[in-house]
Amino acid sequence: MLYHRFCATLSQLYFPGIGGIWGLEVLLRKVDMMDRKKKIKFLVGGGLIILILIYMVYSGMQGNMVYYLTVSELRAKADSLYGRGLRVSGEVANGSIQWNPKALELKFQLVDKGQILPVAYHGVKPDMFKDGAQVVVEGEYTPPGIFVAQTLLTSCPSKYEASSDDGRAVVK
Repeated sequence: MLYHRFCATLSQLYFPGIGGIWGLEVLLRKVDMMDRKKKIKFLVGGGLIILILIYMVYSGMQGNMVYYLTVSELRAKADSLYGRGLRVSGEVANGSIQWNPKALELKFQLVDKGQILPVAYHGVKPDMFKDGAQVVVEGEYTPPGIFVAQTLLTSCPSKYEASSDDGRAVVK
């Protein structure tokens, strides 16, 4: 009882006039008036709700957690990364782009520190995608050594210069 009064007083100090933290004072008074069976049911139900919320937050975070690696880091840890969600960054190898616009299939190779990673992507090819572009692919590394990407992100060019003949910006 003393603990309940302490919580109620504390909540009134921080939130005067609105019934405490989410009506904590009212809730604690109702719990004090309940008989023993109702208190146990109330506490078990509240505990279950809290556990379900914790599980939902945890499982939601697990689905969104993705390792971010370079091509050379992926090649070094290849065996332990099969079938896991990954993000890999690298540079598109010159002359490696194979684009099928009818099937929306894009195959290319990522290069980083002399290491090469073949990538297969199904979807629309980004406008900025070209030989030598810095890209990040998100997907899964498969046992044949091919990275199957669900997402393909290109980095924006960092340098724009005005053209001398018509005044429009040119990417360099």
